[in-house]
Amino acid sequence: MFPPHRSPEPSGLGAGLAWGGLQESARRVMYGTPVGDGNRSALSPFLSDQNAERVALALCRMRGAALKVGQLLSIQDESLVPPPVLAALDIVRQGADVMPRKQLNSVLDAELGQGWSSRLRSFDYEPLAAASIGQVHRAVLKDGSDVVMKIQYPGVADSIESDIENVRRLLTYTNLIPKGLFLDRAIKVAKQELARECDYFLEASNQKRYKELLSDSEGYYVPRVTDELSSKKVLTSEFVPGVPIDKVAVLSQETRNYVGCKLLELTIKELFVFRFMQTDPNWSNFLYDDSERQFNLIDFGAAREFPKKFVDDYLRMVVACANRDRAGVLEMSRRLGFLTGEEPEVMLDAHVEAAFIVGVPFATPGGHDFRANNITHSVSNLGATMLKYRLTPPPDEVYSLHRKLSGAFLACIKIGAVVPCREMLFKVYEQYDFSDDHLEVLSNTG
Repeated sequence: MFPPHRSPEPSGLGAGLAWGGLQESARRVMYGTPVGDGNRSALSPFLSDQNAERVALALCRMRGAALKVGQLLSIQDESLVPPPVLAALDIVRQGADVMPRKQLNSVLDAELGQGWSSRLRSFDYEPLAAASIGQVHRAVLKDGSDVVMKIQYPGVADSIESDIENVRRLLTYTNLIPKGLFLDRAIKVAKQELARECDYFLEASNQKRYKELLSDSEGYYVPRVTDELSSKKVLTSEFVPGVPIDKVAVLSQETRNYVGCKLLELTIKELFVFRFMQTDPNWSNFLYDDSERQFNLIDFGAAREFPKKFVDDYLRMVVACANRDRAGVLEMSRRLGFLTGEEPEVMLDAHVEAAFIVGVPFATPGGHDFRANNITHSVSNLGATMLKYRLTPPPDEVYSLHRKLSGAFLACIKIGAVVPCREMLFKVYEQYDFSDDHLEVLSNTG
């Protein structure tokens, strides 16, 4: 049977970590800090390899919650998330429990009624994919249509609160997360996001909305939802072909450029035109069908809206980054909530420099070569300064938004795309209807 969803017992785990930490502290007193441990060992005695393994095992038992919290921490700067946490999350991503047939049938009976199989010509009990909160199976409808059925693991939705709270306690107790990453804010956002992602009725609604929004956009396709075989914990959709976006790296440069352009075009349109974005950048959610030269888009559980005022100021911020406009970056950063206005000059300098680096793809006309200009390493070098002097967590909207933006950039780096980013951004900017035009802090956009 798929194991009943149960969080690790904090007291038992805590005792094990405490003993491991005591051993590690004693070892350092006797023998000194091992050469090569660097900052990892300086942070906390809890970061011994033995304790890292304990943490990994605990996080594996809280898969969805652990991945969500790790994701929200790493979008601030993955280089600042301790290696043991990243390693543990990597193990969690690779591992996936699979429901046996009897339990799978039980879930489907409860959600769709005992006659659910009579509405299908066939159902494949071998999962097509297994993820943190559910697994996906192929099936064929009576009319011969190929579909996929996403089925949620039992107990996941009911345990969100306790699982995420246990992740928070674990990371706090072990002193694994630096104060400047504002763990409590990430925890709050994680609870909200996971609750939404466990509601397949909401995901079905998001998927239909996307299909309508992209109906006139060439190069994108959103599969149909099969309502009669969907519920709060089961979502049935039209099967669509394609390869995950990272596999495009083996195709021609022309194709890679096209895919990069379509990905950035979609990302810009989602935020600045629709103000409604699918924020999970998992490469498998963007299936490229080379025969049709189109993206087949799937998985809309992490879709969300963005307020008009936030989008107005964020667009001004991006353009300020692209134009290396320090005053514009600082003003928009305060308005958006990235800065309080009380930060020391060293923090402001690091913040502006990081903003300019992120703006590099949009800084000059013509194609930006993502592989030749990997901006992620440059930003990471500023992380320690911002971590030390940061006074406030990012705005709630930014956790999901930056996850998607960084994912889009990383995908373009992975496939080696050359994309005219500046032209794409300013095409939208020049047509944008700002709701409060009385404040314009941007420099010349020419």
